[in-house]
Amino acid sequence: MHVDGACHCGRISFSAEVDPTKTIVCHCTDCQVFSGSPFRAVVPAPIETFELHGEPKYYEKVADSGNRRRQAFCGECGSALFGIAPGNATSVTLRIGCLKQRDALVPTGEIWKRSRLGWLGRLGHLPESPDQSPPVPQARA
Repeated sequence: MHVDGACHCGRISFSAEVDPTKTIVCHCTDCQVFSGSPFRAVVPAPIETFELHGEPKYYEKVADSGNRRRQAFCGECGSALFGIAPGNATSVTLRIGCLKQRDALVPTGEIWKRSRLGWLGRLGHLPESPDQSPPVPQARA
């Protein structure tokens, strides 16, 4: 599947080919902090299909496993874009929130479930709103 995306301000864009069945949700605490959210949804892409336009900034971290990962983000708007191994990378891990096709990339698995926030499973029972207006409690049958 061909995907393309960009940061919020549009200074950095990219495209790649992905296998949508490899889309996952990561609940590790690093992903929670980097995304500012309770989890991060990602999909890997072979490095040879990845095209980058613009110059992201990078932050290199060392995972619990000892592996190094470069976190790419826009230096202007701060959007998290992708992760990549330093050196001879064979793939790039795209942050699906930046992709135009994000609705089609349905996660097929979850990792670091031990760090998953306990309240995530209860979201489907909360009052909803289609926009920024206050949520309306659902009538109980």
